[in-house]
Amino acid sequence: MAEPEKFKLGDILYGLVIPLLVGILIIAFPAVLRPALDTWFPPGDMIMNIDPSPYAFLTVIFTHGFASMIILAVPLILGLLWNKWAGGAAGFLLGSLYYVAYAGYNTQYSVQMAIDFYNAAAAGGLDAATQLNYFVSLLPPNLWADPSFIGNWIVGGILIGYIAGALNNKSMSFKRMLGAGLTASIAVSIMQFTLNMTVASGAWMAQADPGFALFTVMLPGILLGIIAPILAKVMTWYGLLPGSRY
Repeated sequence: MAEPEKFKLGDILYGLVIPLLVGILIIAFPAVLRPALDTWFPPGDMIMNIDPSPYAFLTVIFTHGFASMIILAVPLILGLLWNKWAGGAAGFLLGSLYYVAYAGYNTQYSVQMAIDFYNAAAAGGLDAATQLNYFVSLLPPNLWADPSFIGNWIVGGILIGYIAGALNNKSMSFKRMLGAGLTASIAVSIMQFTLNMTVASGAWMAQADPGFALFTVMLPGILLGIIAPILAKVMTWYGLLPGSRY
């Protein structure tokens, strides 16, 4: 049995320092960056009829957008570098975690919305029963009631990793990686657009401007389908291949 390599100072960098820095960065995006961006680019308030900043979309890009990128990029890269089963499994795990985390976030949002509606109705002099019916009728459904989210992230995560792995079939060719990555990400983006237009609780927003709704899912999907294979190819140059590829 071969002896393991001797301990080096570089092991501390790659085994401890870098993982900790990445973990801190991931936590910093929602915990630190979100409040700061909300201060710089106010999100607005529907109850108080306050319009959001024209740059409020940047907050969504750097928080939810960053999380969404990780959810789909990790299974895509694992599918390209490892195999279709690893990509699909990673997509299921990350998609499920994102679903649970986002549901908790949405619950907090919904409860606060209910409180705001209740206070607004009470200020208008409505009786308690009318107030209750009023804010409940206007309350957005919790994430658990939105079937599109399961398709967008759990099923989408599984599919993007599995399709990329199946089409690439362990190839090291960048052209094949790129083709597999783009095909997988575009297929999932089309599925997301379809769900957003049909069964999503906010489908009316996508239906109001289908062209923009398609653009907002296709552009990130195409970029992901290009960037992920590039990262995967760079990883092969340094021998960063996960586990057994067979």
